[in-house]
Parts: sequence; structure tokens; C-alpha cells
Amino acid sequence: MIYKGNIEKMKTKLSAEVEYCIPVGEEYVSLNDFIGKPIKLSFQNQINCVACGKKTNKSFSQGFCYNCFMEAPEASKCILHPDKCQAHLGISRDMEWSKNHCLTPHVVYLSVSSNLKVGITRQSQIPTRWIDQGATAAVIIAETPNRHIAGIIEKYLMQFFSDKTSWQKMLKGVNNDIDLNKEKEAAISYLPEELKQYCKLDHEITTIDFPISEYPAKILSQSFDKTNVLEGTLTGIKGQYLYINNSQVINVRKHRGYLVEIEL
Repeated sequence: MIYKGNIEKMKTKLSAEVEYCIPVGEEYVSLNDFIGKPIKLSFQNQINCVACGKKTNKSFSQGFCYNCFMEAPEASKCILHPDKCQAHLGISRDMEWSKNHCLTPHVVYLSVSSNLKVGITRQSQIPTRWIDQGATAAVIIAETPNRHIAGIIEKYLMQFFSDKTSWQKMLKGVNNDIDLNKEKEAAISYLPEELKQYCKLDHEITTIDFPISEYPAKILSQSFDKTNVLEGTLTGIKGQYLYINNSQVINVRKHRGYLVEIEL
């Protein structure tokens, strides 16, 4: 089968193993059944902005043209710096957008991907956010009414926990044996009293298995900015990455808006 269109980040469903499908134009292509089979990805030398749809020579921040990167609410500074979100003060690039993305319940969590990390996301994005990061386990520390407060808690905990994932180690399947509930208790103990009111005191841990049978010892990152064709055997999927011929990987989310032909 051949599919052609602008690609978006893969859609996921938490199951015994994460189920993946990739949006290609108007179609959604399920991928799990093709693991172990040939795949060919061909970039068609066209990028369309994921916000306005216009052609762009360069993609900014995973899919935007320069104008939308500077002006679109989806590319607001609070995406990377949630503690600086001002939507609760009525300040936003687009308040209607912020009502659905910033002024909604958020969670602060600890997850295990390449290491233990702290992060935040909208409550509605659980477990999608953890899957996209390649996390194998996660636990919620706190639930907040908006992005700003979650960002404040995250920033405070960044004194004690990393907020970064080593994508190479994540793709190699490098994980430490981490007691998430013990780490959660420690995280709560670090917080000042005014932030502890948002903490969730249960011990519910979400575990995630990805459709990959063998992790590679080495990783070779591929990009359509350097090569137009990538082909071989689809050997696994983790986070937003496809494994091809075991060691080659491509970040689908990074290529949002790229016009691609996929042959399966």
C-alpha cells in the first residue's frame, strides 16, 4: 500500500503494547501490524505549516512557518515555560485557545524514560504525553486547575529532579530500577505547604510497553532535512520514533507538516 500526504505526530492508544497509527494527509495508517515488514518513507520536498497550511522552506518548533512560530498560540512561550503562562491573568496570544489548553486541569508527574524526570501536561493528555516521551512508567504527583500552577510546581521540583530525557538512552532502552512511589513521596516532601494542597496522595503507577522486541546498541538518527528516502524493515516504535533496520530512527513528530509518501 502507498499513502501520500502531510504527516502529523503519531496517534497512540495504551494497550498491552502501545498501538500506533500515523496521520498521512486525511488517512490514518495503523503501524503495529507492519513491524518486521518493509517500509519506505520518501520526502516529497514540500513542508506545509501545521497552523496555517502555507508552504514553508523551513519548519520551526516541529511544524510551524516562521510567522506562526512567532504568533500562533500553539507556539506560545508557555509551551516550553509553563510557569510563565499568563492566561490566568487574561494575557494570551489567543484567549479562546488558552481556555482549552492553559485554563484546564493539568498534572505534574514523575516518569521513567531514559532516567527519572519531572514534567507537566494537560490532564486530558494522560497517558498520551508519557507515551510520546517514551516513558515506561509514570506517576502523578499533583493535579492543578491551570498550566501556570503546574508550571510553578514543576519548576520548584526541577531543583531535585531533571526535566530532560536523553532520547538516545530512551531509544536504547536504558532504564534504571526506580521506585516511583518512593520518589513521589520525596517530591511531595520537597514542596512548600502552599503547593502541597495540589498533591495527589495515591500510589497509582501507569506502566507502558512499546512494540519493540530488541533494543539496538547504537542509534543513528535520520532526518528528511538530510535525506529524502529512508527504507528498510520497520523493527519497532517507541515514543514518536520509528526504528528502521533496528538502529536507524526517525522522529515523526519533528517532521509534522512534511509531505511524505509511505510505502508499506
